[in-house]
Amino acid sequence: MNNIEIFELSKRYIPGGVNSPVRAFKGLSITPPIVKRGEGPYVFDEEDKKYIDFVCAWGPMILGHCDEDVVNSIKGVLDDAISFGAPTKLELTIARFICETVGIDMIRFVNSGTEATMSAIRLARGYTRRSMIVKFSGCYHGHYDGFLVAAGSGVMTHGIPGSEGVPLDLIRNTIVAEFNDTEGIKEIFRKFGEDIAGVIIEPIAGNMGVIPSEREFLLELRRLCDEYGSLLIFDEVMTGFRVSYGGAKEIYGIQPDLITYAKIIGGGLPCGAYGGRRDIMEKLAPIGPVYQAGTMSGNPVVMAAGYATLRKLYENRDNFYDYLDALGERMEVGIKEIAKEKGMEIVVNRVGSMITAFFTEEIRVKNYADALKCNVGLFRRFAEHMIKNGIYIPPSQFEAMFISVKHTEDHIEEFLRVMKKF
Repeated sequence: MNNIEIFELSKRYIPGGVNSPVRAFKGLSITPPIVKRGEGPYVFDEEDKKYIDFVCAWGPMILGHCDEDVVNSIKGVLDDAISFGAPTKLELTIARFICETVGIDMIRFVNSGTEATMSAIRLARGYTRRSMIVKFSGCYHGHYDGFLVAAGSGVMTHGIPGSEGVPLDLIRNTIVAEFNDTEGIKEIFRKFGEDIAGVIIEPIAGNMGVIPSEREFLLELRRLCDEYGSLLIFDEVMTGFRVSYGGAKEIYGIQPDLITYAKIIGGGLPCGAYGGRRDIMEKLAPIGPVYQAGTMSGNPVVMAAGYATLRKLYENRDNFYDYLDALGERMEVGIKEIAKEKGMEIVVNRVGSMITAFFTEEIRVKNYADALKCNVGLFRRFAEHMIKNGIYIPPSQFEAMFISVKHTEDHIEEFLRVMKKF
């Protein structure tokens, strides 16, 4: 069966033919590649077409596909363990490793980024005994009901403000602020500060395209949370171990009260986590009153893959992240050069190995409103051109491209060569 046949048959049994909306290529006029194999910086579809992969499973595959050390770590536990729903030494090994290398007191594992963020919110409410949560326009924190207000990512791509099936009562305690708007967040705290349990933010947004926070803005968030007794939550589901080993909190030098992880933390397998200060984390059951549970949380196969990935990143952190940044810089400069040569209006935002080319006439893209001004039609034609020519990029203007340590300068040059033909 070819890609089209598989995708059309999938629609009979899976809504839209996919298990996550952005995979459907709804905004494009081409059928998504049905991927069957990954190797280093490449993926191969069911028709054996080879693509240079700049999606990297939406971020997790920082070591490339089927990294030998990660695969061996998985094989190493399979004879003894698949799942127990019981404590394992592997949980301790990776938990201790993360806490000691990224500078948090305690961590709890879950199964996805959505679970991590929704659990962090519940914990913030339980710890502060308050109800209101502040999020920012364009930041996507998973599909938990209370977050589907002015969300980014697939919600933006599909042109809807939130989601049907979310009662207003479930979002009435969500306050939406503007990203990088310092005066706006000050005013929100002046009005509601005593009722705000926490502020959750992607310090480097990746779900409305790559948009970094301004450092002074994040510093003001930290100050306001301290002043009003609210918790500052960094959503580093995408940026954790990606933009640097210590994530965005390392880059900005700002310590949140809680931090959420997923993607890279599982080595490509389903995993999420949230962690932070001991006095906050000890509010979780079974030692505290805030309940959260999960049968598959801390699954030994996932823990093995995650530990192998993080250990490799940590041991090579002085080389890997400089290498990724250099490749990202070459891609950024090359895109700008081609755009200038062709007279295309493009703004390139990049942090390390995360990069978005915004097709826009704006001078800069620094928030949700700026991102919405992009020429989505032009991006659609660009994405179709790149994918047809063996460069696998996200099918949405509002997503990030990712680079792995298995990519080389030659792969970046091939990306630019194909782009130049657009």
